[in-house]
Amino acid sequence: MKIFLAGASGAIGSQIVVQLVARGHEVVGTTRSATKTGALRVLGAEPVVVDALDPESVADAVVKAEPEVIVHQLTALSGPINFRQYKLMAAATNRLRTEGTDHLLAAARDVGVRRFVAQSNAQWMERTGGPVADENGRIEPNPPADAAEAVAALSYLENSVTGITWAEGIALRYGGFYGPGTSISTAPDAGMAEQVRKRKSPIVGDGGGVLSLVHITDAASATVAAVERGRAGIYHVADDEPAPVRDWLPDLARALGAKPPRRVPAWLVRALAGKAAVDMMTRARGISSEKTKRELGWTLQYPSWRTGFTTGLR
Repeated sequence: MKIFLAGASGAIGSQIVVQLVARGHEVVGTTRSATKTGALRVLGAEPVVVDALDPESVADAVVKAEPEVIVHQLTALSGPINFRQYKLMAAATNRLRTEGTDHLLAAARDVGVRRFVAQSNAQWMERTGGPVADENGRIEPNPPADAAEAVAALSYLENSVTGITWAEGIALRYGGFYGPGTSISTAPDAGMAEQVRKRKSPIVGDGGGVLSLVHITDAASATVAAVERGRAGIYHVADDEPAPVRDWLPDLARALGAKPPRRVPAWLVRALAGKAAVDMMTRARGISSEKTKRELGWTLQYPSWRTGFTTGLR
C-alpha cells in the first residue's frame, strides 16, 4: 500500500518506516526539518517537509502522495528535559493533536484514504476501576488542572479520528516508550535515562501509579498491524506486565547502572512540579492489549519490561 506517515523522523516514526518498507509498502514520510530528509531516504521512505499546522502544506503533500492510508505520529516531545522546555513541547504537541489532526483528516477525506491511524497514549486513563483498563476505558474526564489541556487534546484526537464515517478511523493508545531513540535508552542524550542516572526521577509518595510500557519496536509492529488489518476504534499497545512505578523504576535504574531512585513525599512534588506529576506517579492505571493481540495478530518481541530493560535499551 501507499502510506503517508506524518511524523516519520521521530522515535516511533522511523521504526514504523523500517517495518513498513520491509513488508513491501511504499512510504511517504513527513518531517519538519529539511536536515532529516536524508535519514528518511536511507530508511526507505520518500521524504517531504511539511508544516503540520499549515492546512495548505498538509493538503498539498497528501494530494501529491495519493496515499491509501495515513498514519499520524506527530508530536513535539523530544529533546532535553527541563520544566520550561517541556511546557513548550507539551503546548506544541497539544496543537498537533488538535489542529494537526484536523488538517490531516481533511486532507485524508479529500483524497479518499481508507484507513487513518493516529497516536494516542494511555497515561491518562480514567482514574476509577481496577489497576488495568481495556479499550472500553475512557480518558480521564476530570484531570488535574495542570494536565487539563493535554488530556483535552488526547480526547479531541481520539474522538475526531474514531468518529469518522468515510474511512476506518483508528486511535492507538500506546504505553510509555522505551528502547533506541526514546528517552529511556542507553543513548547519552536519552532524557529520562539521564534523569534516572542523576537520581532526579524519584518514586513519588507510595509509587503506586500503574504504568504500562512498550518497547519501541513492538509499538511500531502494532502500528503496522493496524495499518494492514485495523478496524475502526481504539487499540491498546503495551507489554504484558503493567506495574506500579515503585516496581519498574528501580529495575530501570539497575539496568542503567544507576543508584536506586530516591523516595520523595507527594506533598513536596505537588508543590514543586504540580498535581499532574503526583497523579501520574500515584494514581495512573495500566492497560491491557489483549484486543490488539487477538484482533490484529500482534505478538511482542519484549512481553515484559523486565527483559526489555536488560536486553532492549540500546
